[in-house]
Formats: sequence, structure tokens, C-alpha cells
Amino acid sequence: MDDVREERMALFRNLESPDTQTRFWARVSDDVDWTVQGTHPLAGRYHNKQAFIDATFGRLAGVLAGGVKLAVQRLFIDGDTTIVELLSTSTTNEGASFTNTYCWVCRFDGDTIVEVRAYLDSMMVAYTILRNEQR
Repeated sequence: MDDVREERMALFRNLESPDTQTRFWARVSDDVDWTVQGTHPLAGRYHNKQAFIDATFGRLAGVLAGGVKLAVQRLFIDGDTTIVELLSTSTTNEGASFTNTYCWVCRFDGDTIVEVRAYLDSMMVAYTILRNEQR
């Protein structure tokens, strides 16, 4: 189990910088079932990796200076499920700290993420997009 934990921790640490995020996305299934909970502009159910990236990470990249940066806070593993708590270390285009917290419940098939349920601070996302997104 320690090997799996170390490997999963390394996987999610790839989210710390846009420069290493392709390593993370390489381990997400092309037909991932990714649900972002809430009623904010990024909420919804995405049935493939590219749709999720475009609608969330892509959209946030337009309002966060330097893009999305997520630091692992905690990681829990039970069978094929990994729960990861993440903290955004990003800054908005206005220069404000975007210290959003995330909890992703990820189901793996082998080494590949096939399903995610994501929880986050909906108000912070909505406020940041409304204040920083170009129309």
C-alpha cells in the first residue's frame, strides 16, 4: 500500500505547476466521467477529459495569472478509490490570492483515473470568474 500511496501522491503533485500537469492528464482516461459539484460557472458533468479540461482548467487559466496550481494537502486510499484534498496556490489576474480548496474523489482502473467527483468553494470560483473573465 505504501508504494501505491507514494505513486498516487507523485501523480497528484504534478498539478502543482502547469508545466507538469500533462503528466497528470496522461493518467486520466480520455472518457473519464468527471462531475464538478455546485452551481457555479464550472459545475457540471463532463464525459471526457478534453471537455473537462477546456471547461475548467482552460477557463480558469484565463482568470488566474500563471494558470491553475494545486498543492496536495491530504491523500486517502481505499481500494480503487483515492480521495485527494488540494489547495489552490494560484493568483487571480487582479493579483488576489485564489486559495480555493478542493476535494476530489477519484476512482482508478489500474493506474488510470476513470471517474471523479469534485467539490470546491463555489462562491470563490463564481466571484473570480465574474471579476476576471474577459467578455
